[in-house]
Amino acid sequence: MTDTVSNAKTIKGRTGDWEIVMGLEIHAQVASRAKLFSGAAVGFGAGPNEQVSLVDAGFPGMLPTLNKHCVEQAVKTGLGLRAQINKRSQFDRKNYFYPDLPTGYQISQLYYPIVGEGVVEVEAEDGSFFNVGIERLHLEQDAGKLIHDLSPTESYVDLNRAGTALMEIVSRPDLRTPEEAVAYVKKIRTILIYLGTCDGDMEKGNLRADVNVSVCRAGNYDKFKQTGDFGYLGTRCEIKNVNSFRFISQAIQYEARRQIEILEDGGSIVQETRLFDPTKGETRSMRSKEEAQDYRYFPDPDLLPLDLEQAWIDDIKASLPELPDDKRKRLMADYGLSQYDAIVLISEQAKADYFEAAAKGRDAKLVSNWVTNEVSARLAAEGKDFAENPLPAAHVAQLVELIETNVISSKIAKEVFDHVWNGEGSPAEVVEKHGLKQVTDTGAIEKAVDEIIAANPDKAAAVAEKPQAIGWFVGQVMKATGGKANPAAVNDILKSKLGL
Repeated sequence: MTDTVSNAKTIKGRTGDWEIVMGLEIHAQVASRAKLFSGAAVGFGAGPNEQVSLVDAGFPGMLPTLNKHCVEQAVKTGLGLRAQINKRSQFDRKNYFYPDLPTGYQISQLYYPIVGEGVVEVEAEDGSFFNVGIERLHLEQDAGKLIHDLSPTESYVDLNRAGTALMEIVSRPDLRTPEEAVAYVKKIRTILIYLGTCDGDMEKGNLRADVNVSVCRAGNYDKFKQTGDFGYLGTRCEIKNVNSFRFISQAIQYEARRQIEILEDGGSIVQETRLFDPTKGETRSMRSKEEAQDYRYFPDPDLLPLDLEQAWIDDIKASLPELPDDKRKRLMADYGLSQYDAIVLISEQAKADYFEAAAKGRDAKLVSNWVTNEVSARLAAEGKDFAENPLPAAHVAQLVELIETNVISSKIAKEVFDHVWNGEGSPAEVVEKHGLKQVTDTGAIEKAVDEIIAANPDKAAAVAEKPQAIGWFVGQVMKATGGKANPAAVNDILKSKLGL
C-alpha cells in the first residue's frame, strides 16, 4: 500500500517516487432562461418532462436554432478566463446511443471551439499562486436524466435537462495535487459567478468536473513540460461527473493510489472512464475510454459555422464586471488589507460587496474581521450563503464605529452582535437597551481597582516578582464592572497602582 496522497507533489511508493498529473474538464451550465437550441425553459424543480420541446425530444424534422444569449455567455466566460475568442467556430455531432439522448447524438464543438487558449491564476492554500492553462472552452448540449429507483424492473427518463446549454472548460495537465485541483475548481466557479454566466450550484449539478488522473515517475513531469512529449506522462483515467470539492479530492487520492499500486505490481493502466463512489470512497470502471473517432464526429448539417463580429466581442468585453483577481488587488490597495484577507473576501462576490458597503469610513481591517469571522460563522451555522445574509451591512459598520469610538469594548461587541443577529435592532439601539456602554470613567475604574487590591494584598505583593500576574487583576476588575470597563484604562490604572 502506498502512502496517503497529500499536498506534496512527490509520492513515495514501494519502488520509488511518483508524481500525479491532472487535467480537468469542468462542465458549467450556462445561466440562461432557454436551452441551447430550443426555446424550452431551463430551471430546477420542474416536474419530469415538463420543460421539453420537440427539438429536445428528438422528433423527426425538428431543427435546432442557436440561442444567441448562450453564445454571449460563452464569449463572456472566455474573456473572463483571459482566453482567445475564436471569431469562427463550428458545431459538430458527437454520435452515441444512450436512452436519455433522444437524437442519438450530442451537438458539441470538437474541431473549432468558440474559445481557445487562456490562463487562470489560482491561489494555493499557503497564499502562493500558480497558473493553470486553459486549452479550450466549447458549447454543447446536456443530456437528460435516467431514474432507476422508481421501479425494480424499469428505468424512467426525464428530458428536462436535455438540450440545456453547457460550457465545457478544458484545462491543460497543469495540476499536481488534490489541493491544487480543488483550488482550481473553486477559482473557476468564483469567476463564473462573478461573470453571471453560471450559478455554480454543484448540488444541482450546474457545475461538475471530469477529472483526468495519471501518475508518472518523479521527474517525468518536468521532462514533459520541457519537451511537450506526452509519452513522459502515464496513461490517464477520467473520473466522470464529480460534483463537490470534497469528492474531487477524495477521488484523486484514491485513483492515484490505485494506479501506483497497479504499476508497482507490474501491471499497466488501462485508459478508461471511471465513476467515483462517495459512499465507499472509491472509483470504479464505467467504460473503456473512447477517442474522437469512436464518436464519429462530423459537422452538424443543420447549423452553419458561427461567425462573430469583433465589435460584438468588444462590446461584451466592455460590459465585464470587476473580476476576482482585479478585486483582490484593489481591496489590498484601497483598504490596506492583507492578501489573505482580500482572498477570503473575494471568494464570494456577495461577501466582497458586503464588506465594501460596511467599510466606508471605518477601520477596514476590523470590518474585514467581523465579516469573515462572526457574520460568516453565523451564516454557515444556519446553512446559508452570503447572498442570503439577513444582517444589513450598515449594522456591521455601526458596530465597528462603536468599538472605534470606545462606546463598547471588543468583548462587549460580541454580546451586542448576538442581540443584533437575533433581530433586536441596530447595534446602537441594543447598547442603549441593555446598558452595554463601556465604562470610561477612570474614577469608577480606579475605585474598583482599589477595592480588589485591598481585598487581595498577598496577590498584589506577588505582582512585583511576577508581573504577568497582573492578568488576574484585570479579570477581576472586568468582572466587577460587568465587562464594561475600558481594558486599556484598566491596565494603565493597575500598572500605576501596583508599581509596574
